[in-house]
Amino acid sequence: MKRIILAFALTFVVTSPARAIDIQEVVSDGGLTAWLVEENSIPFTALEIRFEGGGSLDRPGKRGAIHLLSGLFDEGAGDLDARAFAAARDDLAASYQFDAYRDAVTISARFLTENRDEAVSLLRSAIQEPRFDQDAIDRVREQVLSNIRFEEVDSGAVAWNEFIALTFGDHPYGTNMAGTEESVLALSRDDLVAAHKDTLALDRVFISAAGDISADELAEIIDTLLLGLPATGAPLPGRADVQLEGGITVVPFDTPQSVARFAHAGLRIDDPDFFAAFVANEIFGGAGRQSRLSDEVREKRGLTYGVGAHLATFDHAELVLGQLASANDRMAEAIEVIRAEWEKIASEGVTAKELAEAKTYLTGAYPLRFDSNASIARILVGMQMDGRPIDYADTRNDRINAVTLEDIQRVAKRLYRPEDLRFVVVGQPVGLESVN
Repeated sequence: MKRIILAFALTFVVTSPARAIDIQEVVSDGGLTAWLVEENSIPFTALEIRFEGGGSLDRPGKRGAIHLLSGLFDEGAGDLDARAFAAARDDLAASYQFDAYRDAVTISARFLTENRDEAVSLLRSAIQEPRFDQDAIDRVREQVLSNIRFEEVDSGAVAWNEFIALTFGDHPYGTNMAGTEESVLALSRDDLVAAHKDTLALDRVFISAAGDISADELAEIIDTLLLGLPATGAPLPGRADVQLEGGITVVPFDTPQSVARFAHAGLRIDDPDFFAAFVANEIFGGAGRQSRLSDEVREKRGLTYGVGAHLATFDHAELVLGQLASANDRMAEAIEVIRAEWEKIASEGVTAKELAEAKTYLTGAYPLRFDSNASIARILVGMQMDGRPIDYADTRNDRINAVTLEDIQRVAKRLYRPEDLRFVVVGQPVGLESVN
């Protein structure tokens, strides 16, 4: 029965588009800050914890350590081995998810109010006392190695790895954060202990919660969970220089369909022009409505099943980044159309009709994202990491509506630079060769 309640809670709508989000800032006795949306209609809480840095903090020669670490938090903690930990979690009908990304290690927890104390205690042991038993390390390592081997024969993964290497060079962004077979096989238990110390530190933590929990209760919980971790972690990496220059890189690969990534440098999320750029790109390459790229490449010419572009805002770099897949004998035409559309929006901007439709879509779709405790908690922690103010959820649509046609025309010239656009194509594209 507890599991049924938890499953229901994960999808329970706690707000509506017509109602403002009441976000409280919570400061614990230990000095930790969290954002909270209190909602007591069902006895369930979603908790999100993010540690800034992520896979970018791997030590030299230890690529993949943090990625491997993320798979081991729930493979035994404190006095419980992996099997006992899983049984304890299931008995509580709790859910814990641990992940590592380029810029963050993330922890998502879901628990019922009646089991809160026990669920928090178990989660604390996973965060602060992971066992790193050798059999668990070997088991998770083999899963990682299996994924790495799969990526070597997957054209999409090959395209992405070639693309980031070309884009970011020696910066941590320039290599697969999962590591290589060689680097992962060389990782020891001591490397995982060091990765834990480097990444889970109080100087880089962001916390949010939504559900049946008060500010005082949340303050006590986050101190219980996190106090005792190192005060500071490993230094964050510096800015990543985007090393792309206009042209095409072709990576031969035996497949009937080519995969392409294309990009050039973008805008920082705190740039005054960011919202105008965001709206412009929704019109140009967004996935939420019919974009120009989709219309010209997919609908009119049938060159792909899907194409798009977005503003990729990493912590230390920004791109206008796109992707598509096309038959080998049609990739050259697809690239030609994309380049033409890039030049068109840079020189002509967008129409008033396109702007009005994009605003309607973006402002209408945004409130629908706040459809559950879990979704709200994820959004709140993301707002913090992006440096957004606490009232951002209530003011974001105003920022979208404030974008004018003149803003779009000005920013499009700045944002879209066809001469700098780089394509990385993996496959056997007919009529395409690498061009610098």
